[in-house]
Amino acid sequence: MLWKLFWTYFKIGAFTFGGGYAMISQIREQVVEKLGWISDDELTEIITVAESTPGPIAINMATYVGYKKKGLLGSACATLGVVLPSFIIILAISYFLEAFMANKYVAYAFTGIRVAVAFLIMRAATGMFKKMKKMPLPCILFSLIFAAMIAMEIFSISASPVYFILGGGAVGIIAYAALPGKEEH
Repeated sequence: MLWKLFWTYFKIGAFTFGGGYAMISQIREQVVEKLGWISDDELTEIITVAESTPGPIAINMATYVGYKKKGLLGSACATLGVVLPSFIIILAISYFLEAFMANKYVAYAFTGIRVAVAFLIMRAATGMFKKMKKMPLPCILFSLIFAAMIAMEIFSISASPVYFILGGGAVGIIAYAALPGKEEH
């Protein structure tokens, strides 16, 4: 199991470009659909916790899943697996950085990769939204935050995602504490 944790996350880390958010769809495909290590609901909860805690989201997710499967050693194997490919690639690129970035074909490749990364992030988001229980409060919060993010992009306003996380948490606490039939929201 330790080798499987390492190898699964190593492949995810090696073949996903664009950072942790782009990895979410690959993590879901592997650990939820293919291996059945966690459920979609657990994945949503892990993403929430991983985004709310310090550190890169993919590393936090790997650490959690590894711990769930094999304790502390499982955490270490999954975390090392997801980190090692990036470390190796960055180390190799650092030796040839100037020549690498000056190559026009590399620049063209990165243009295409950016589009693919945007798709992977949207795929993960829509997959999570489809699996989310369609209760009124989460749907309203999702719509409001999505609209706020689009408005902020249009008007070039920047705000830390932490404000959205804290705001969503505060609204959830207030709504569930104040409204009758709390489980229905």
